[in-house]
Amino acid sequence: MKRGFGSDNHAGVHPKILESIALANIEHAPSYGTDDWTEAAIKEFRKQFGTEAQVFFVFNGTAANVTALRALTRPYQSVFCSDVAHINVDECGAPEQMAGCKLIPLPSRNGKISVEELEKAFIRRGDQHYSQTQVLSLTQPTELGTTYSIEELTGLITWAKSKKLYVHIDGSRLANAAIHLNKSFKEFTTDLGVDVVSFGGTKNGLLMGEAVIFLNKSLAHDFKYIRKQSSQLPSKSRFIACQFTAYFQNDLWKEIAGNSLQRAQELYEAVREIPQITVREKPQSNAVFAKIPSAWVKSLREKYFFYVWDENTFECRWMTSWDTKSEDIQGFAQALKEHVHPPASPK
Repeated sequence: MKRGFGSDNHAGVHPKILESIALANIEHAPSYGTDDWTEAAIKEFRKQFGTEAQVFFVFNGTAANVTALRALTRPYQSVFCSDVAHINVDECGAPEQMAGCKLIPLPSRNGKISVEELEKAFIRRGDQHYSQTQVLSLTQPTELGTTYSIEELTGLITWAKSKKLYVHIDGSRLANAAIHLNKSFKEFTTDLGVDVVSFGGTKNGLLMGEAVIFLNKSLAHDFKYIRKQSSQLPSKSRFIACQFTAYFQNDLWKEIAGNSLQRAQELYEAVREIPQITVREKPQSNAVFAKIPSAWVKSLREKYFFYVWDENTFECRWMTSWDTKSEDIQGFAQALKEHVHPPASPK
């Protein structure tokens, strides 16, 4: 499959991370997270998020979100999230079915929830007929490529804490937010009072594997049982852990996220003034959203694959990744321009 803009999931494994798997593939090692590689990876996470962080590896992003929400809620409780949140739109009802909680999606603007919308929805406390909200779940960066600022996060988290709610962050692309904000992970999670983070690996150059990070360690007490019961306890944990160690060491994560963000901004600049294309806004993550004529989609996707985000408006999502190159951007921009001004047919 030719390199395109379908998803950062489409990219292969970063060579340094692939090498870490080969290096871990020696002799025998204890299983279920009792190995040296897991211990080393947890140390790396604590350097990034703080010494109190409790880290658990799972196989995929949906599992990270679902098990985190299981740990934070009881079946009669609910979770505030945006109407475009991955947990609401793209996890096939797994949070409700597996965690047992109710999701309450709120109107968002460019993917972001506001305190105003939260206030409207925070009702009927103590009413036995009504699901009781327990968690505010934020996606950082959002599904629409925007990133909550420090000020926005502070306002949302302060509001949540004033209502005695836990705060969960779906951080499948959290590294991109860190690069955009020019902040350490700790500065916009732990230091602001976030309780739990679902931290992505697969979209960031790993073969597979995600992490559930409890920044409020009191909430992690029973998580090992939740993870096991959810069929998410890796037996050969070292092969997930070693990837995260390589990811954090020598700031490889900054290189990976930095390239994907830079290429997304380059793509934005390359296409934003092409006639008949309407770009949502300058990307704050590794996604560019743009409306194009529907007639262009089929032929463009034959050259550079991408997804149509909204089939009613033909707004498309163009994702960049750790291995996206400038020539990919220029080639795609040229393909778009050729739809505006098709090459003359030879006589």
